[in-house]
Amino acid sequence: MIEVRNINKSFAGTQVLYDISTTFEKGKINLIIGQSGQGKSVLAKCMVGLHEVDSGHVIYDGRDFTTMSRIERSQVRKEIGMLFQGAALFDSLTVEDNVGFPLAMFTDMSTKEIRKRVDFCLERVDLSDKNDLLPSECSGGMKKRIGIARAISMNPKYLFCDEPNSGLDPRTAIRIDGLIQDITREYEMTTVVITHDMNSVIEIGENVIFIHEGQKWWQGDRKSIITTENPEISKFVYASEFMQEIRQNIQNSRS
Repeated sequence: MIEVRNINKSFAGTQVLYDISTTFEKGKINLIIGQSGQGKSVLAKCMVGLHEVDSGHVIYDGRDFTTMSRIERSQVRKEIGMLFQGAALFDSLTVEDNVGFPLAMFTDMSTKEIRKRVDFCLERVDLSDKNDLLPSECSGGMKKRIGIARAISMNPKYLFCDEPNSGLDPRTAIRIDGLIQDITREYEMTTVVITHDMNSVIEIGENVIFIHEGQKWWQGDRKSIITTENPEISKFVYASEFMQEIRQNIQNSRS
């Protein structure tokens, strides 16, 4: 579990986050949603220490990350897996070397042990025998799955995913959502997903935090977000034709 308590953050005198408090639950998909520029990514970066908070606390299973020393933070970061928006693979490294990179950097595992772990992680994301490919030889969906394999290579307690479905077709996006959900449950991780994709919210949104103008505007699950009467959430939720159709079906069922 990750707790965020009264987080405030400013840049050059402009406040971006306002007194945000929330809980990200273990073994669940926790989504941070909202329009662009509302503070979603800033909140996530504060949680992993890429930004220092102005005030407030980030608690990892009872450990106050914001008051830790650099060495103490490095130990917690070894428990965090990251899936970046563009997959962030090293173009000159093979799939195997990309997935094994954190293991080579941060563990004392032998080459044989790393290979075994890499094979396991690639099999887990349905990419067995793709070890020797370069990223340029992989599709967008494959790159995201390679990114997931790398993110889970060190068996993390916490998984952060930044726009995991960005640039993917709907079918591939559903597959990525399902994979993130399966891995979260299998390893009992605390998973935090930053997204503006309402399809993902409906498919996997077990704990949803809506950020608006740097504030936590609403929190709930994928069922309650459809029926909420909060005007700002409604504007966000029903912006797409897909969600408008769902709203119409709900209204028809009530009439």
